[in-house]
Amino acid sequence: MTYEEFGKPSDPAMVLIMGLGMQMHAWPDEFCSALAEKGFRVIRLDNRDAGLSQKFADSQAPHPVKLMLRSRLGLKMKVPYLLQDMAEDTVSLLDYLQIESAHIVGASMGGMIAQLVAASYPERSMSLTSIMSSSGAPSLPQASIKVLKQLTRKPGVGEEAYLANAKRTWRMISSPAYTLDDAALSERLLSAYRRSHYPQGLSRQMAAIIASGDRSAKLRTVRVPTLVIHGQDDVLVPVQAGIDTAKKIPNARLELIPGMGHDLPRDLFPHFVNKIAALASAATTSATSQAAH
Repeated sequence: MTYEEFGKPSDPAMVLIMGLGMQMHAWPDEFCSALAEKGFRVIRLDNRDAGLSQKFADSQAPHPVKLMLRSRLGLKMKVPYLLQDMAEDTVSLLDYLQIESAHIVGASMGGMIAQLVAASYPERSMSLTSIMSSSGAPSLPQASIKVLKQLTRKPGVGEEAYLANAKRTWRMISSPAYTLDDAALSERLLSAYRRSHYPQGLSRQMAAIIASGDRSAKLRTVRVPTLVIHGQDDVLVPVQAGIDTAKKIPNARLELIPGMGHDLPRDLFPHFVNKIAALASAATTSATSQAAH
């Protein structure tokens, strides 16, 4: 697994897990540095099948529509891996880095993975921040067919085709109140493309989400301090998913943000950093106090 660190090794660890098909640099340097300045050892990672981490090219995932139908019918689904396996990847990274426990932060699919780390490995989790994510409950509103079709559209061949398709996706799901100018968006997208363009991994990650199903029962077992952040204008994972997640995690704090879609707007970085750091700092103090007694 590929990862990068910010901050002092002696500070409490904080792991940042990104979403579907995204690379770790979707947590921008300035975001990670700001958290490090708050007193954390910040670790961002490439999930399996994304960025420079291990690819599962020998395993093919069924088409998402086929998987969704089997899921709704309650039929078994054979997929290369599940979100639980990706949660275990995160814990394996903690093992490698000899970190006993960490604050776990995840966005979108990364939020789902973070939820599973907190639920399945409570001794390795100091706090949980779930951003623009979901419990996976089947009763929740879903993205529109238009959005899903765009998300699964083949990007075409070459840099120009990729860029045009990626821009369409971004403009469709990003925050309406926090727009990114075309030049900055192109630079961000092309940087990711040139580092590692691997659309094949997205289908396997999507299969993992669908096949992993409902996490509601697991969320009710989470005992670490939890913050749920969600945009009120998210068209990919509607805001009801964030509200539902917060209701199911005992004592979770819910932060709903007007004008935010399914992205992390730069203008909101200070707000995100302050909220995440406040939760993590309080959790660290509490854990230290309990250990002393």
